[in-house]
Amino acid sequence: MCEHVFVSGQATILHADLDAFYASVEQRDDPRLRGRPVIVGGGVVLAASYEARALGVRTAMGGAQARRLCPRAVVVEPRMAAYTEASRAVFEVFEQTTPLVEGLSIDEAFLDVGGLRRVSGTPIEIAVRLRHDVLERVGLAITVGVARTKFLAKVASGVAKPDGLLVVPPEGELAFLHPLPVERLWGVGPVTAEKLRRRCITTVGEVAALPEAALVSMLGPGSGRHLHALAHNRDPRPVQVGRRRRSIGSQRALGRAPRSPDAVDATVVALVDRVTRRMRAAGRVGRTVVLRLRFDDFSRATRSHTLPRPTAGTETILTTLRALVATAGPMIERQGLTLIGIAVSNLDNDDAVQLALPFDGHGSALDATLDEVRDRFGASAVTRAVLLGRDEGFSVPMLPD
Repeated sequence: MCEHVFVSGQATILHADLDAFYASVEQRDDPRLRGRPVIVGGGVVLAASYEARALGVRTAMGGAQARRLCPRAVVVEPRMAAYTEASRAVFEVFEQTTPLVEGLSIDEAFLDVGGLRRVSGTPIEIAVRLRHDVLERVGLAITVGVARTKFLAKVASGVAKPDGLLVVPPEGELAFLHPLPVERLWGVGPVTAEKLRRRCITTVGEVAALPEAALVSMLGPGSGRHLHALAHNRDPRPVQVGRRRRSIGSQRALGRAPRSPDAVDATVVALVDRVTRRMRAAGRVGRTVVLRLRFDDFSRATRSHTLPRPTAGTETILTTLRALVATAGPMIERQGLTLIGIAVSNLDNDDAVQLALPFDGHGSALDATLDEVRDRFGASAVTRAVLLGRDEGFSVPMLPD
């Protein structure tokens, strides 16, 4: 059967990604920090400047370990409002560059500039101007990758970091892609990379050389077909404007200190409050509740449960997550917990669901009352008793839902 892949014949997709975003904002706003190793967040590293990364500091690392690796680092408290404002300013530049912008997070986006040659110049000229405008107007360095596909544009920006521009011409795509390590493929994390490396597969080219059936046998049908396509740069996805989230979630890095079951539960409660409030504000409901855990040995576990009815109700989702945490209790006790993430997926618009499916609603009357109070007086105006006196962590800025 013939497979039709609708991809432009020209390199017209840009992936623009701000460099070490939080840390770069701090260095921009405080000249004393420029050129110095900067760590954002004390208990757990939320971001690290490239000077700190060069010494081994990584996001989500415990603060004590980061300071041992980089004793000269300047540790600063995060300023989420400043990062949100910087993101808005950068996205204004994106949207003035092209109407076709697909935000991935507050510090990165895809831009399709294929129809702008007559008014704005070639994709390379547009990319050069975009980098200049972000630096001039927002004061931040941004790296841009340019290619025919979204996948390859993102790979190019990753290779070009920091503060770079890399264009992959159509005739040089596989020559650029195939020597790269397998970790450059979307979906290849530590577990998949280890499976491949055990079979002496270390580069994208070696993945591409395998028949699709061999990858499916190794990794399962979803991952095997996905990686086979990417290794040949088959990615037909267009840049999508205004695409709604397929899931809404939040996570909290805990560091390496032991956590009691009550402390773990309090973290779950805070995350559920945060996620369900965002869902209700966005008019979304969902059916699948997901729990993600990372342990002290860097291994990970995921648990999920699909509800019979879509909901944005705090108590329904919290009860489900508590049950998922209970199934992972022995692993948490044995391996130590360093990160908790939750998400709700299988999302739909609540007004559409009310007409078509059994529906649990936005949540309880209590949810509505709490939302109203927080909207009027701020997110910290009211909280659950179980969270009194506890650090609920930071609410990381995100793109609008």
